[in-house]
Amino acid sequence: MTSVHELITTAATREAERAAPERSARGSRRPIALRATGVSSCDSGLARDPWAIDQDPGYGPGASVEDRAPRTSPRQGPLPESYTRASEAELEARIIAAKAELGDRVAILGHFYQRDEVVRHADFVGDSFMLAQAAKQHPEAEAFVFCGVHFMAETADILSGEDQAVILPNLAAGCSMADMATIDQVEECWRQLTDTLGTEPDTDGRQPVIPVTYMNSSAAIKAFCGRNGGIVCTSSNARTVLEWAFVRGQRVVFFPDQHLGRNTAKAMGITEDEMPLWRPHLPLGGNTVEQLEHAQVILWNGFCSVHKRFTVAQIEQARAEYPGVRVIVHPECPAAVVEAADANGSTEVIRRAIEEASPGDVIAIGTEINLVNRLADEHPDLTIFCLDPVVCPCSTMYRIHPAYLAWTLESLLAGETPNRITVDPAVADASRVALERMLAARP
Repeated sequence: MTSVHELITTAATREAERAAPERSARGSRRPIALRATGVSSCDSGLARDPWAIDQDPGYGPGASVEDRAPRTSPRQGPLPESYTRASEAELEARIIAAKAELGDRVAILGHFYQRDEVVRHADFVGDSFMLAQAAKQHPEAEAFVFCGVHFMAETADILSGEDQAVILPNLAAGCSMADMATIDQVEECWRQLTDTLGTEPDTDGRQPVIPVTYMNSSAAIKAFCGRNGGIVCTSSNARTVLEWAFVRGQRVVFFPDQHLGRNTAKAMGITEDEMPLWRPHLPLGGNTVEQLEHAQVILWNGFCSVHKRFTVAQIEQARAEYPGVRVIVHPECPAAVVEAADANGSTEVIRRAIEEASPGDVIAIGTEINLVNRLADEHPDLTIFCLDPVVCPCSTMYRIHPAYLAWTLESLLAGETPNRITVDPAVADASRVALERMLAARP
């Protein structure tokens, strides 16, 4: 199976070859960008080593131009040259040796979307919540090296023991979706909603509005939900969580991913006009009082740049090229894409669907390319491919390079704890309330 890095580099080379005549005619170099149908392209700079871009502003190559990183986003310090100049084979040997010496004292958690050369060293592989649960269930570990992004490491810190360290190998591995809702914006939204809708329960004891946040959010927002009668959800239990919320509230405000909220609510029979979009920089989110009073689910204007790339046109092309293809997409995709697909579900749902497929089946998947590649490699009896013709992995997840993993493990061997992610105890306590409610809301 061709690696994601090789796919990006190959695509960039082809773009360069196509651009050569134009560069010659103009006498200057035209910027290279990978192309995709109807969506923003994936920057070829994503193939560069992460330490070459970690200090750059924004989320870096591969991220949507619509994603604006907060100025306070963490930046990773420089790595020693002994790591940046090491070959892949040298880094792998150092990781294996360090893991063996550390033993059970350290566990490596690898997200499904992580690059293969990192995932192969993980003790546990899963989605963000599965990995946080793994941290909670292994009190014997002194430290967890979380090969994912910042909000995931925060959740692991909340659920793990006080004496256990959670480490993010590259501090620049953030999440643009999580950053689309800041705690200040959410609190201002809540102030406007309570001023408009009131705070008194109806005759059935239901509050005017219940806050629900996706796992892909900061610890501060999870804590906000815990303090205000709200709850956290995953892509696997979003419907169950909304049902929980509607027992307790007349309506829901759902952040930060509008697409997961919309797709879940539509499947429950809620109409588009009952789901106004809250744009945090506008008064009342850009809505009227009547729209908010009529609302069932108020959707925050956030999204995943990877899943936003998928289109109905891609599904139509897959069906034209592979009659009988089964199309499965993640519920973070736009509603039109989810409706055009044969099925939708979390990364774990997608994995189970692949495992249950029959030999010879053809399956097109709308989710992050590292997971799609891995599934195709693990199931050679199936034809599995990504709907998006342009390779564009999660740009921030891709910053976890084997060099950072080797550096982290060898630092632990030397008695140092680099890049430890800690959540303020008061924030952690309130976040845990919302997370425990989620755990109780089983599908």
